[in-house]
Amino acid sequence: MYLEIVTPEASLVAGEVESLTVPGVEGEFQIQNNHAPIVSVLQEGKVMFKGNPTIAEDFQNKFTQENGKWVFQISGGTLECNNSRVMVLAD
Repeated sequence: MYLEIVTPEASLVAGEVESLTVPGVEGEFQIQNNHAPIVSVLQEGKVMFKGNPTIAEDFQNKFTQENGKWVFQISGGTLECNNSRVMVLAD
């Protein structure tokens, strides 16, 4: 599936990933390829994804790796998933 992570500063991530885990307001949940359409509000926590999308060079220092997954800390945001495309608008 195609993932984009965007903040008010810039587009941070764009590309194909295998899975995505996000901190939903009602608990953490995972999205994989062909997930049903969803729009969700995100709370403070970790956005984790497995894959090798392009991470903007100026923001690579904001990402770490844990257990083979990329990790990005957010303070909140929204997520939209439709047709195997996921957009995370992060604060």
